[in-house]
Amino acid sequence: MKTPWFKVRDARAPSMATLAMTVIGIGLAADASAADLSGNATLTTDYVWRGSTQTQGDPAVQAGFKVSGASGLYASAWGSNVKFAPETHASSELDFTIGWGKRVNEDWAMDINVLRYQYPSTAIDLNWTELNGTLTYRDNYWASVGHSNEALGYDAAGTYVQAGAKFPVNEAFRIEASVAHYFLDDEVVATEGYSHAQLSGVWAFKGPFELRLTVHATDSDATAIFGDDVAGSRVEAALQASF
Repeated sequence: MKTPWFKVRDARAPSMATLAMTVIGIGLAADASAADLSGNATLTTDYVWRGSTQTQGDPAVQAGFKVSGASGLYASAWGSNVKFAPETHASSELDFTIGWGKRVNEDWAMDINVLRYQYPSTAIDLNWTELNGTLTYRDNYWASVGHSNEALGYDAAGTYVQAGAKFPVNEAFRIEASVAHYFLDDEVVATEGYSHAQLSGVWAFKGPFELRLTVHATDSDATAIFGDDVAGSRVEAALQASF
């Protein structure tokens, strides 16, 4: 899970990332006249985030929407059920994102955003904020980095780096693969972080629907942090509809 079960942290004042969300939000409001609305809904056998399950291996129902302006500014909201340790009383996650993303030339696209992880009605404060950036080449190759001074809900820094690629087989089927490492301060965990990888087969059928089968794997540092029942190897199947 995103926040280790044994850690309780104090509430904190608004971060610079939160202030950045406000500034970008003002810009998006000014761009609203040319805004586009999109969204998605997903049924998955397991909600896996950065290699670890967020639902103890149980299914999840997820949905989100995104408002995008002509300038590239956008705002999105996304939600899922979660299942953390009983003492957290966490049952849902809401993610709020404000950012800018646009193609910079024929080959390259860029996205920079601020993401807020929110867990309503929890017994302890699990909420935190992350700054993310992604560079995409020809729509099929990407590298991303995320940084937070309150990583995984701690008062400590963490930096997440990922590289991935899509390999189209035909118009309906593609393969996706990625590798990542999460660098974490020793105030968060005893190790310097952990690595994980995933491999997906994606079948797009009947318009907006996609069926995805993903194999996830983490290293031994992840299982040392989260436990064998949360990290390690697992298979996830998901059906998604986009609009």
